[in-house]
Amino acid sequence: MRFFLVTLLAFLAFAPGPSPAQTDGNQPDGTIAIESSRAQDFATRDRIMDILGQLDGYEDVRATVSNGIVTLRGTVVDAGRIEALNGLVARVEGVVAIENTVVESTDVVERLNPAVDRIRHRIEQAIAFSPLILIAATAGLLTIWLGFFIARRSWPWDRIAPNSFIADIYRQLVRLAFVLAGIVLALDLLNATALLGTILGAAGIVGLAIGFAVRDTVENFISSVMLSIRQPFRPKDLVEIEGETGHVIRLTSRATILLSLDGNHIRIPNSTVFKAKIINYTRNDERRFTFTLGIDPAADIAEAQAIMLAALKELPFVLETPGPGVWVEGIGASTIDITAAGWIMQHQTGIGMAKGEAIRVVKARLEEAGITLPEPTYRLVGIPAWKDVTDATGTAAPAPVAPVEVQDIGAAEKQALEEIIEAEREALPGDDLLRRNAPQE
Repeated sequence: MRFFLVTLLAFLAFAPGPSPAQTDGNQPDGTIAIESSRAQDFATRDRIMDILGQLDGYEDVRATVSNGIVTLRGTVVDAGRIEALNGLVARVEGVVAIENTVVESTDVVERLNPAVDRIRHRIEQAIAFSPLILIAATAGLLTIWLGFFIARRSWPWDRIAPNSFIADIYRQLVRLAFVLAGIVLALDLLNATALLGTILGAAGIVGLAIGFAVRDTVENFISSVMLSIRQPFRPKDLVEIEGETGHVIRLTSRATILLSLDGNHIRIPNSTVFKAKIINYTRNDERRFTFTLGIDPAADIAEAQAIMLAALKELPFVLETPGPGVWVEGIGASTIDITAAGWIMQHQTGIGMAKGEAIRVVKARLEEAGITLPEPTYRLVGIPAWKDVTDATGTAAPAPVAPVEVQDIGAAEKQALEEIIEAEREALPGDDLLRRNAPQE
């Protein structure tokens, strides 16, 4: 019981009470007449009461006037009306000073009546404007429907767009434009175009927040648009992107799909592809292969270079222009490293097969000339120098080595890989943004 009394006293102490009297608000200015009459006070009071009687919310306010001093008593439903009383009464002729003791009403019914009246008034307005609202809504919906109807047509979007992805973007822009036009038309018929600025402002703020939240998605989308317009590669091209090598299967609105030489799918986001260094091995038919061999340091380097160059020239798949080349790369731990290079038509000859065959033939020609390719030499500590740790064995002379056609060696594998790539592309033909006749960087 004691706790309940303490709580009740605390509530009464901190509960908001009636608004205090507004005695220091707007007061009349100007000079004060020396004489005052009772008739003038009555006339001033009657004028004030007539004015208050014509205004809503002052039904319970009463005014008395004595010697030009106006005393206001009563209740109103909100504090704003109390503050407006002084300015209103001060404009009445003959008022010397104002004593405002009007307080804010705490009667629940009296405070709810204005809200109920406002709701009733708005309902009546809605009923009165319902035909105009119906016309405005119909006009706006027809405009929006027209935009969607135009966007669904294949012409002219498929004709003017470089690919289906850009055509879909055009359609989305047309839909958005007609939606905005429908909203503006409906608001204009309702004479509420001022609301459009508020809607667009709120949409701009929301769009900015969403843009920051999905920044990576937006970057990926823009990269997809740029890649679909200026295509850095064609379908089936062999490319290297961010260290990943494979044939291009398709370019989607989100990623670039590669098929690696091992038959695996590689999915790279378009935002990464757009900023990455791309090596396109298929763009040029001519391609160079290189390899390095280490020969005996005691051998004649110039003779070894001539032998290697002659061996490359006798290969049928090595081009005469640009011709093969041989140069000293450096000195190894126990060898002289010589690099050989040759050019091939990579669309006819596999680069891996060509390089392997060139190494086989060049190595054989060097060995036929008595130039060995020594293994690394190691010094063993702890074995007496007089002890022979190896036994000399005789070896038969190697059989002559002839070049072969590497086109025949890799033809089956190349054909199988092309069939896999074609099957992958045909699996989702509508999801590919690459075209053979599109501009290429």
